[in-house]
Amino acid sequence: MNKAELIDRIAHDAGITKAAAQRAVESMVHGITESLKRGERTTLVGFGTFTVTERKGRTGRNPQTGATIQIPAKKIVKFRAGKELEEILNS
Repeated sequence: MNKAELIDRIAHDAGITKAAAQRAVESMVHGITESLKRGERTTLVGFGTFTVTERKGRTGRNPQTGATIQIPAKKIVKFRAGKELEEILNS
């Protein structure tokens, strides 16, 4: 499912226009993004939790040349599924 399909689904299920559903989806994505930018975790009870962690820098290899390269440290987003979502997926 992509963003447009999600918007269509929300509009249909909630009985609202696609424009209103699009604003809702964009607001949710913006809210989660801003929370993660501040280093906060975002929890959607029953669905899951988004957190930001730091990946350490490391040495790697260029697969084409075999040359050693330095991969810099960076922040990444992790998602951990909530209990209800895991139960649905594993039933």
